[in-house]
Order: sequence, then C-alpha cells, then structure tokens
Amino acid sequence: MVVIYPGSFDPVTYGHLDIIDRCSKKFDKVIVAVLNNKSKKNMFTIEERVELLEEVLNNYDNVEVDTFSGLLVDYAREKGCTTMVRGLRAVSDFEYEMQMALANKKLKPDIETIFMVSSGKYTYLSSSIVKEVATFGGDISCFVPHNVETALKKKVKGGSQ
Repeated sequence: MVVIYPGSFDPVTYGHLDIIDRCSKKFDKVIVAVLNNKSKKNMFTIEERVELLEEVLNNYDNVEVDTFSGLLVDYAREKGCTTMVRGLRAVSDFEYEMQMALANKKLKPDIETIFMVSSGKYTYLSSSIVKEVATFGGDISCFVPHNVETALKKKVKGGSQ
C-alpha cells in the first residue's frame, strides 16, 4: 500500500520524522508531500524544505519526497493513491484533522485518512515552536536534525541556506 504524508514541513522536526519512520515500516511506500502554498509565508522555500527532507530521509528506500500545490485530493488522484496519513499530537489537532479528512472524503469518496498518534516524547513539538525557539537563539538540537538546525540558524541570522 502507498500512503501520502502531507504537510508544510517548515521545517521538518523529529516529530515528523517519527511519523515517517513508523509509516515506512507499515506501508510499502510513503510519499512525503510538501505543500507549496504560495499564500502562506514559510521560513524555507519549497526547494529548501524538499532538500532538508531528502537529506534526512536518504536512508529510506521506500520513502519519496515530492511537492504539491492545490488540493490534496487532486494530488492523490495524480499519484493514484487513496490513503493519507496524518499525525496527531493532541486532542486539539484532532478537530482540525477530522474536518480535513471529512472534506477530502466528500471531494473524493475513495480517500481514506489514517491518523497516527505522535510518540509521547513529541506531543508538544511543532515547526512553529522550533522556529520561535531558534529566533530567540535557543537550543533546537533536541527538536530537529543537525542539517535543519544549521539551516535554521542561517535563516535566523538573515542568510540563506
């Protein structure tokens, strides 16, 4: 079975990587689909986010990094995939994710969404928290891989990757 794990991954965190790792052990192929939402102000460009993900996922034979814009259901149709994986950190995530899953199901009835509960050690972790801590010079090494930490530090100092 092929699954899509969509997100903005701005930046990718250990929480994201935990979900990807666990999916890679349960499914034949995992497509990590990076959303290219031009109306959203991301810290990293789509190209930078893909590069960071590819660097940390290079040891996985069954994980592919790709990009999409527009509706996830259209991307899924293009890929011939009917199963999405979404991570849940807390009950607060569930309401939003449930709405998205139901909307996707309405748009494309054969779409199924599988919710994967985050490992306990990552329930607090989000890309927003990582960016905020990095902006104030805090240690983010426990939140993100080294390549992401380096890239974030450069971004915060005003440089590019």
